[in-house]
Amino acid sequence: QLQLQESGPGLVKSSQTLSVTCTVSGDSITTNYYWSWIRQPPGQELQWLGYIRNTNTYVTPSLRSRISISRDTSKNQFTLQLTSVTPEDTAVYYCRQGVSPAYWGQGTQVTVSS
Repeated sequence: QLQLQESGPGLVKSSQTLSVTCTVSGDSITTNYYWSWIRQPPGQELQWLGYIRNTNTYVTPSLRSRISISRDTSKNQFTLQLTSVTPEDTAVYYCRQGVSPAYWGQGTQVTVSS
């Protein structure tokens, strides 16, 4: 059974780097799926941030200068890093396998303090 579990710092200070990790069980992240990051700021719609697929990554152009996505195949994890965070980066961060159908983690709340 596929499971995705996000983990993150909970609270980050402005200007610091946010790092959230998705631990996957029940499938290998080396499979040919889009392994994505999405976030939902409070009161806003979901925002797709980027994906890693095999060794290729793609991130949303609006955040390209601040985002990186990597993976650790030995741990079956993939990680989002977001630099120079501001309170506007406060959100629930989700990881996801696939597009349609898609399987989601339950999300992890990250709050950026000013």
